[in-house]
Amino acid sequence: MARFKPARQWTLNNFLLAPTVTTDQILLFAILAGVLGFLLWGRWRYDVVAFSALLIAVVTGVIPASDAFAGFGHSATVVVALVLVVGHGLSRSGVVELIASKIIRTGAALSTHIGIMSALAAALSSVMNNVAALALLMPLDIETAAKEKRSPALTLMPISFASILGGLVTLIGTPPNIVIATFREQTLGEPFKMFDFAPVGAACAVVGIIFVTLVGWRLIPTPRTDKNVPKELFKLDDYIAELKVAEDNDLVGKRLGELDEPAESKEVQVLGLIRNGHHMGASGYLNIAAGDILVVQAGPKAIEGFAGTLGLKYVDVELGPGHLEGARLELMEAVVTKDAIVDGRSALSLGLLSRYGVHLLGVSRSGQRFRERVRQLALRAGDVLLLLGNKERLTETTHRLGCLPLAERGLHVMQREKASLAIIVFVAAITTASFGLIDLTAALAIVALLYVILEIVPLRELYEAVEWPVIILLGSLIPLGGAFESSGGTAIVANGLLALSDGYSPVVVLTVLMVITMTLSDVLNNVATAIIAAPVALEIATELGVSPDPFLMAVAVSSSCAFLTPIGHKNNTLVMGPGGYSFGDYWRMGLPLEILILLVSIPMILMVWPL
Repeated sequence: MARFKPARQWTLNNFLLAPTVTTDQILLFAILAGVLGFLLWGRWRYDVVAFSALLIAVVTGVIPASDAFAGFGHSATVVVALVLVVGHGLSRSGVVELIASKIIRTGAALSTHIGIMSALAAALSSVMNNVAALALLMPLDIETAAKEKRSPALTLMPISFASILGGLVTLIGTPPNIVIATFREQTLGEPFKMFDFAPVGAACAVVGIIFVTLVGWRLIPTPRTDKNVPKELFKLDDYIAELKVAEDNDLVGKRLGELDEPAESKEVQVLGLIRNGHHMGASGYLNIAAGDILVVQAGPKAIEGFAGTLGLKYVDVELGPGHLEGARLELMEAVVTKDAIVDGRSALSLGLLSRYGVHLLGVSRSGQRFRERVRQLALRAGDVLLLLGNKERLTETTHRLGCLPLAERGLHVMQREKASLAIIVFVAAITTASFGLIDLTAALAIVALLYVILEIVPLRELYEAVEWPVIILLGSLIPLGGAFESSGGTAIVANGLLALSDGYSPVVVLTVLMVITMTLSDVLNNVATAIIAAPVALEIATELGVSPDPFLMAVAVSSSCAFLTPIGHKNNTLVMGPGGYSFGDYWRMGLPLEILILLVSIPMILMVWPL
């Protein structure tokens, strides 16, 4: 393999011959040390710290004002934002729910469940942001834990670690890979491609998943029941709701009793069947006909999942334009307050759908059941309504009717009919980018645009899908990292690392670099770690006279592998509350996993990217 040489001619020896350390170097070291200190302190969020550091660098003249905000137009920043939008589209279209429903089964042994969930988390993380992948799977895992009557602490941490490992496999799996690929393009003339990370990343992911499945979860401290059971935002009784059987539904002709198994799996109780306005009871021998309405009792997420699995429709949703806008539907829970307009009146008499464009999907009345149709039921103060409609209309309507919206629980209506379309668009874009037919950034931008045009991602959710603190962090640190490198600051760090491993082979230097980078990633944001460590890795490779690729790949792997603390990676922070973990719980499984990653990744890096 040909050796790569950096475009710049400045070397470490040149720096060592310099008579003095420059003022810019001192200032940059002070600024970066301040960033590290404030991030460890945790008093202010990382984006505020990074942006403040950028402004200080501009004010002190370390970074020219003309270059101050160049990081926000940097390709790495743009790609990360686009990946977040695409990931939201895959979630919104029900792709993840569809995959999970085919794979996840209750009643499985704990190791089997962890293995399945970890593999699924890693697979999803390889094609979408790993934080988004974990956020999608967490509710499924928590619900499964509740059904199995065990603590989610036993499963959430292994799944979190697996989702981090899955991000190592592809360019778009995790932001550090994007940072490293872009840095390579700027310094060596060519970026790492989509699947250049796969040989090393996949090996680490497979070994890591095997470890967390068979051994890792056993190292987690025994969870305390009162500490690790997730608490609901509020306690509600199940809703009584109505779901319509369409003419082309596979349920037509089947007996009502055949719904027992799918209803039980979704924790839904079928209370009866309505045909032509008449209650037909709940006999399991009743044959289901087109146009029948099933009366069910369940929580809002269970109703949505049950309807999606069996292809049932919400009653009155398909009344045509002007009533409900299907691509922008949301679920909202609201309490009927005393003296509210709806108190004592029904949704039908109010014209809730025709006048307000909002559909009453279900009613919860302290566990009571009622024979009236949902929309004909006279509502009372204290009833909790499950409403379906446009988000803006829901907010306006609940206010006008005098109802009190409850805290959001992440309820939304999946666009399941667009799941296949979402997958086709995404796979087509990734395939064309992988074969070099189109630039990856352009491919992801096309996917994001098509998702908006096809209403897979509603326009109002486009900017909500982007995790702006991460974008601010990237845009702020990229100019700082560039200034740190161009001023010779990275050479000082590289010199220190070379001094630690003086007289040893490049393999030892590579190992030391990985250990230090991995340690930094346990206390710093992984993007910040990659931005700081990448130029140091390149400087070391240049001084040693070896190919920089194995050193850059080592930084990509080690900057993402943060398993010792809850603050090193967002996924670890995400599971801390629901899992009931303390700060010191992570290292018990994380330390042997980091050692294992070092043992696997170093030989793989040297084999795929030889020195």
